[in-house]
Amino acid sequence: MSIYQALAELEKNGGAGALCTIVRSQGSTPRHEASKMLVYPDGRITGTIGGGEMEMRVIRAAQEVIREGKPRLLEYSMSDPARGDPGVCGGQVEIFVEPILPKPKVVVVGSGHVGKAVAQLAHWLGFSVAVSDDRPEYCNPEAVPNADEYYPVPLAELPSKLEINPWTYLVLTTRGVNVDVAGLPALLDTQAAYIGIIGSKRRWATARKKLVEAGVPEEKLDRVHSPIGLELHAETPEEIALSIMAEILMLRNGSDAKPMSERNG
Repeated sequence: MSIYQALAELEKNGGAGALCTIVRSQGSTPRHEASKMLVYPDGRITGTIGGGEMEMRVIRAAQEVIREGKPRLLEYSMSDPARGDPGVCGGQVEIFVEPILPKPKVVVVGSGHVGKAVAQLAHWLGFSVAVSDDRPEYCNPEAVPNADEYYPVPLAELPSKLEINPWTYLVLTTRGVNVDVAGLPALLDTQAAYIGIIGSKRRWATARKKLVEAGVPEEKLDRVHSPIGLELHAETPEEIALSIMAEILMLRNGSDAKPMSERNG
């Protein structure tokens, strides 16, 4: 399979990877400008930029680029392994490592008024949207028209039905503590970028206490954002959805949510 076929397949399947391209080659090097290698999160590759120690270093760096979501320019001299060079060819090479990331996905669990508003806003913001509810009548295109996928299953079964990866944001607009306690442990073992639960501080304190008593480690529960969203004094479902998506965007973009008027420069 060629690099371009592999990239097309990656995009089609919503996968992640890093494209490594030699952008400068001087002197004797294994491969030259425009040579490419696609690295997958598990370290598998398609193509090659020359093999050997240099390629192994690039693969490790590419895996970091996938996790961080930021491109990186790598520079190597290949003269003296004794000083840490990855080869003895005598040349220099620069490699641009570009993350290829799937479209971020918001998974809305619970299709009440707020859940519907979150699905609509997430769709408008360009996220892929999945909706889940253990009540099939609440989990279909007629009930929630803005979703791409529908999973009418109990919360605990959700990880077995769809891939939850580091680009997945879980928004639990569920109907009560019992639903959260029964289903949340399965979500805590996923790679989700965000797990948020709607409700008051008291509701989450009650759920957390029950989960601890059931043997769920505190450090896993520390992943949960609850109450969910930024403090906007939101009241309507649409305002609450805005608060929730604002928190997700803040975390995704590495922001601190300060007003623009308070920033310097």
